[in-house]
Amino acid sequence: MKIIRRILIFSLLTILTQVGGVIYFLSILLIPQKSFKKSLQQFILFLGLYMLATLVIVPYLAPVFGREKIRETNSLQARSIFFVLANRNYVVPELNESLREISAKFNNENPGIKMLYLDASFPFFNHFPLLPHLSHHDGKKIDVSLIYENNDGTLNNKKPSVSGYGVFEEPTLTEYSQIDICKERGYWQYDYPKYLTFGSINRDIKFSKKGTRQLVNLILKQNNVEKLFIEPHLKTRLQLNHTKIRFHGCQAVRHDDHIHFQLK
Repeated sequence: MKIIRRILIFSLLTILTQVGGVIYFLSILLIPQKSFKKSLQQFILFLGLYMLATLVIVPYLAPVFGREKIRETNSLQARSIFFVLANRNYVVPELNESLREISAKFNNENPGIKMLYLDASFPFFNHFPLLPHLSHHDGKKIDVSLIYENNDGTLNNKKPSVSGYGVFEEPTLTEYSQIDICKERGYWQYDYPKYLTFGSINRDIKFSKKGTRQLVNLILKQNNVEKLFIEPHLKTRLQLNHTKIRFHGCQAVRHDDHIHFQLK
């Protein structure tokens, strides 16, 4: 049972953070098996090694693999510290520069309002899966939050879920529902991010058509952006017609809780 438990912990840490499984294995090796309070010592050692790796070693090594940590500014921040501590905030330098430009322009048009990013990529190796995503494996893809507003129409930095995922801007009765079509075709996973919210918050805010449309258009103006995913009913609602906007396919998950875009 101990071996099975360790394999499960190793696998979970690797899936969530890429490097956590290796560090967990090292923490087991470095603490003598007969040591008093072995489990506590291993846990403390793991935390220390993991923070050292995440904050110092990984950012230093990532450029060898063509990636770098997202440079946060007053206009660009992670939606949650989780994305930073889990090493899910690495991109190629070109995407880092695009994020800086987009967020700065958006902030200039809307003082005080930030572009909040979600999952990007892991720091090492192309084709290493960043679950639950299908394509976030090469540093060229990133998810960003939709924009929300107060009841008086002023934009804010609040989001409706703790994780940044899973609280959807549902289609109205008169809008086309790709969600229903995908689920009817048997793609059960299409709306499973509703289980990944880690809690719904800020129930006093509402989806901002104006703010989200502004952000999408700034993204599309970047010459190196190849495509952008947003749910079809939001594309129609926001009156977006750019050829870079694509449907992501029923094999993915719905995109009315975030925006996905990627470089060429």
